[in-house]
Amino acid sequence: MLQSLISFTVLAWLLTMLPGIDTAQVLRAVAVGGKRQAYATLFGIMSGVWVWGVGAALGISALLVASKTAYLVLKIVGAAYLVYLGARMIWESRAITHETVAAKIEVKSNFRKTFNKAFLITFTNPKNGAFYVAILPVFLPQGIPAFFGGLILSTIHNLCCLIWFTMIIYGASFAKETLRRPKVKSWVERISGLALVGFGIRLAMEKND
Repeated sequence: MLQSLISFTVLAWLLTMLPGIDTAQVLRAVAVGGKRQAYATLFGIMSGVWVWGVGAALGISALLVASKTAYLVLKIVGAAYLVYLGARMIWESRAITHETVAAKIEVKSNFRKTFNKAFLITFTNPKNGAFYVAILPVFLPQGIPAFFGGLILSTIHNLCCLIWFTMIIYGASFAKETLRRPKVKSWVERISGLALVGFGIRLAMEKND
C-alpha cells in the first residue's frame, strides 16, 4: 500500500509541475486579484480534482469513458466554456488602462465567483476523469474500499497542487506591481486568453477513441 501511494505521489507531482491550463489560471489570478484570488482559483481546481477522483472510484468517470456520447457532450461543453472565457479575456484586454486596473484593485475580488469558475474549468474537462480511470486500477491501495481509495489518491494529488502552486503564487506576488501595469496586464490577459482558447480547441479536436 505504501509503495503504491509513494509511486502515485511521484506521478502526481510530475504532472502538477507540467505547465498547463491550471498554471495559466493561477498566474492570471495573481495578476488580477493577488493571493486571495489566486487561492480561490487553486481551491476551485482542487475541488474539481476531488470530484473526479471520487467520481472515478464510484464509476462515474468510467461511465464517461465507456459512453462515447457522454464523453463527447462533456468535451464539447468544456471546450466551448474554455474558448468563451479565453475570447472574453482577449477582447477585454483591449480596454485595460491605469484607471481600470486601479478600479479592479479597489474592488475586492469575489472569492466564490473565482472559485466556481476554476471548478467548472476542471470539472468540464473529461480528460481528468479519463486520467483517474486509467490510474485507479494501478495505484488504488489494496484492502480499502474504492471510494476511500479514490479520495486518498485525489487528496495526494491536491496536496501536490497546493505545495507547487503556493510556490508559484508567492513567487508571482513579488512581481505583482509589474504584472498590474496596463501594458503588462494586457499581455498577461491575452496570453492567458490564448492559452484557454488553445486548450479549448485542442480538447474539441481531440479524437474520441
